[in-house]
Amino acid sequence: MAHLPPLSRRRLLGSLLAAAATATLPALAAPARAAEPLTRALPGSGEALPLVGLGSWITFNVGDDPVLLEACTEVMAAFFAAGGRLIDSSPMYGSSQATIGHALSRLEAVDRVYAADKVWTSSPAEGPAQIEASRRAWGVPHFDLLQVHNLLGWEGHLETLQAMKAAGEVRHLGITTSHGRRHDEVESILRRAPLDTVQLTYNIVDREAESRLLPLARERGIGVIANRPFQRKRLIRRLAGKPLPPWAAEIGAATWVQFILKFIISHPAITCAIPATTRVDHVRENLAAAREPLPDDVMRRRMADHVRGL
Repeated sequence: MAHLPPLSRRRLLGSLLAAAATATLPALAAPARAAEPLTRALPGSGEALPLVGLGSWITFNVGDDPVLLEACTEVMAAFFAAGGRLIDSSPMYGSSQATIGHALSRLEAVDRVYAADKVWTSSPAEGPAQIEASRRAWGVPHFDLLQVHNLLGWEGHLETLQAMKAAGEVRHLGITTSHGRRHDEVESILRRAPLDTVQLTYNIVDREAESRLLPLARERGIGVIANRPFQRKRLIRRLAGKPLPPWAAEIGAATWVQFILKFIISHPAITCAIPATTRVDHVRENLAAAREPLPDDVMRRRMADHVRGL
C-alpha cells in the first residue's frame, strides 16, 4: 500500500478558519479543563482509558509545513484539555508520527499521552527497526500499545511484540483490521493469540463485528478500539441536513457526531473510539460524547433503526 498524500494546506486551512474562534493553544493560554470523559478499563490490565481517543490517519500527514504543524498541535492541545489520552498512528500514515512528536514536544505532554502505534512491514525482521524509528518520531520513551497493522506479517510481529512486552519495552500489544475485511482470520487470532487489544471498524452502520468479534473479545478479555467511526465522513455527509431526533437529548447527543459516537462507545466491548479531525471544535465535540448519559440496549436499537430508516 502506498503512503497517503499529505493533507493539503488549502484544505486544512479551510477547516481551521471554520474553527478559528475556538482554537487556542494551551502552551500560550491554558483553557479551562472540560469535565473528564467516561473511561473503560482494558480488560487484561485494568488500565482505564477515555472512551474517545484521537486518530491521525490523513489528518496529521502534513509534512513539515509550520502552519499545519501548529494547527495539529492545537488539535492535540484541545484533546488533552478535554481529558483525552489515547492517540493512534502508524508508519503507513506519512508524516503523522512526526506531527504527533512535534505536538507532544511543543505541549510538553509526553507524560499525558497513551501512545498507540503500529508495525507495518511484511518482513518481521524489519519490525524492530521500524518500531524504533516510530518511537523516535513520537519522542516517547516507549509505546503503551503496539499493534500489527492490518495483520501484515502478524505471526512474526507478534513474537517480536511479546518479547518486547516481556522485557518491559511496551505495555500492551494488539492487531488491527479495517473495512470489515478478514474477520474470519481476526477471529482465529483472537481465539489463540495473547492479545491486549484488537482494532476494527465499528459504527452505527458497520455492525458486522457485533455478531462474533465483539462477544469474543469480551470473552477473551481483549480491549477493542473502534476505527472509522464516521466511515471517513461518508456517514456524516449522509446525515447532513437531516434533523436529529428530539429524543437524542435523552442521551445527551446534541449533534449527529455525538449520536454516532455514543452508539459506538456504549457497546460494552468497546474500549475506545478513535475519530480523526483537523479541527479544535470537532475534537471537543468528540470528547463531549464520552459523558453520561450513554444509551442502554433499548436505546441503541432505537438509534440504529432510526439511522437505517433515513
